[in-house]
Amino acid sequence: MKVFNFIVDIQRFVEEKHNLGLKVGFVPTMGALHDGHLSLINRAKKDNDIVVSSVFVNPIQFNNPTDLEKYPRTPERDIEKLEQAGCDAVFMPSVDEMYPEKVEDHYDFGDLERVMEGACRPGHFNGVAIVVRKLFEIVNPDRAYFGEKDFQQLAIIKKMVLNLNMNLEIVPCPIIRENDGLAMSSRNVRLNETERAIAPQIYATLNDAASHKKEMTPAELRQYALDKFATIKEFDVEYVEITDEINLKSIENWNECEHARIFVALQLGPVRLIDNVRIY
Repeated sequence: MKVFNFIVDIQRFVEEKHNLGLKVGFVPTMGALHDGHLSLINRAKKDNDIVVSSVFVNPIQFNNPTDLEKYPRTPERDIEKLEQAGCDAVFMPSVDEMYPEKVEDHYDFGDLERVMEGACRPGHFNGVAIVVRKLFEIVNPDRAYFGEKDFQQLAIIKKMVLNLNMNLEIVPCPIIRENDGLAMSSRNVRLNETERAIAPQIYATLNDAASHKKEMTPAELRQYALDKFATIKEFDVEYVEITDEINLKSIENWNECEHARIFVALQLGPVRLIDNVRIY
């Protein structure tokens, strides 16, 4: 596997592959890789001739400086995991390489960014859009792969690609979970033993709530989930929302959309965790 730190080098690598008629799949990450990330690499390998990943902790998408400071960084281990997974190249730029000048771009994604994560983390999705667009323009992939744990981010990226007429396919991939149901996340390593034992109740509670669709309205089901989360004193819930999974708008009746999802964000000890499940 080749490791590139400079834009010109990764661009040359991808251009050579495209000139050979090869398809390039791309998996952007912020590092601290786990099996969820590697599942994206595996999917990209099935769909493409060449797989490129990136490892870059993007400072401009963190609205909380402490969160940025504490975000886990394991570059050597990330390289090892990507190589073992069969990734062909990884782009690991410095902040100065990505942002040689102050970035002042601004994106407006309408209602998509005004709910849930967008409401709780002002400026977050603008920072995501800036870095993802830049990475797409640098790597120029045929397809890019994102996990559904960050479902709202996935919706934002799809919208950006559509708005900018970018010539690539965005491929959503299922959430990868630990054996006890906890959604895999780079942040999980910051949970202590007690918190880690409690964390699977996030997914269990979402599943329990989703199972009551037939006897509850969306509003009732949301309140049911809030009440269940409230019984777990270690959880500090930021939001529980039930939305149409296409436009992320709250729904009043189940027949308003083909598929609904229930979302949660909460604090557990020092760690902010998110999860979601589709409501069938």
